Amino acid sequence: MSEFFTEYGMFLLKSVTVVLAVAALILIAVSAGMRGRGQRERGHLEVDKLNEELQQMQESLHYATLDPAARKLAEKNENKRHKAERKAQKQAARAARKAGGEAVAPARKRIYVLDFDGDIRASASDRLRREVSALLAEAGAGDEVVLRLESGGGMVHGYGLAASQLARIKSAGVPLTVCVDKIAASGGYMMACVADRILAAPFAILGSIGVVAQIPNVHRLLKKHDIDVEVLTAGEYKRTLTLLGENTEKGRRKFIADLEDLHGLFKAFVAEHRPQLDMARVGTGEHWFGSRAAELALVDELRTSDDYLMSACAHADVYRLRYVEKKSLPERLGLHARQAVDGALDRLLERLARQRFDI
Repeated sequence: MSEFFTEYGMFLLKSVTVVLAVAALILIAVSAGMRGRGQRERGHLEVDKLNEELQQMQESLHYATLDPAARKLAEKNENKRHKAERKAQKQAARAARKAGGEAVAPARKRIYVLDFDGDIRASASDRLRREVSALLAEAGAGDEVVLRLESGGGMVHGYGLAASQLARIKSAGVPLTVCVDKIAASGGYMMACVADRILAAPFAILGSIGVVAQIPNVHRLLKKHDIDVEVLTAGEYKRTLTLLGENTEKGRRKFIADLEDLHGLFKAFVAEHRPQLDMARVGTGEHWFGSRAAELALVDELRTSDDYLMSACAHADVYRLRYVEKKSLPERLGLHARQAVDGALDRLLERLARQRFDI
């Protein structure tokens, strides 16, 4: 009997090995094929019209409240209305072609909606760059861009680049509105202040115009165990504070001076875009909730993004834009693991970098 189980185990092991080998070959082949195609285009822009989405939800709720006979009549009338609208559009297009011009839709303001969910590295900046490039090719001075922003800040260079992408919109003469429903602090507020208008929910967190850095140092622990660490540099201030080496008072003073200089640049950037702010009052690194932030002119209006966009649908065509990058099969297989690791690291860094406020 034991020989039977031994042979069966060996057979099972060989079968699993063969299956894994075949799967590996398939992955390699698919990856090679997609790599060639991916050289041309890695992603695409998705566009959804929020007017239609909102209308469908309203119609669904309205029909659900009617009795069967009334619902049937309402659906019949709605179909007639849609048919009449399509007929009118075709007639307008036909008339424009006869006149020798192009078919032009009725003049109506367009609002382009972007979303930025920031992590500590501002990794959404690349997607934002592509979305801004796409909409600037189409948007006019009479249109508007709305950015729904959520970020507690992070690395300076990442958020500086993200803010520069928003500055491109203003440079093109297109009005920019930033909506903050939860948080736009530190680097998040660096982005928000570029806008022509900032809208925030009453309990959204804003401000934190300051700079923070912290470096653990284990030099004394290593020294206690007779472990030497040599830090070799070329340039007096190539390295100021270190993780493993012995930190000096001179290096510490230089590090603090760099922080102060960066803080000055941050405050100057915010003051340039929002000159109405009392920078001596708001540039202390503190944060405020929406209603207090409005009193300090950090925001222009207390309003949620949902309320603003729903009201905008009544007088404008509202389009939500999102750049979606194509993933190869190996990338998709490893995406969840990478996201889990990145998320864990981001949460750890955020906990080390700032306090959490829970209510």
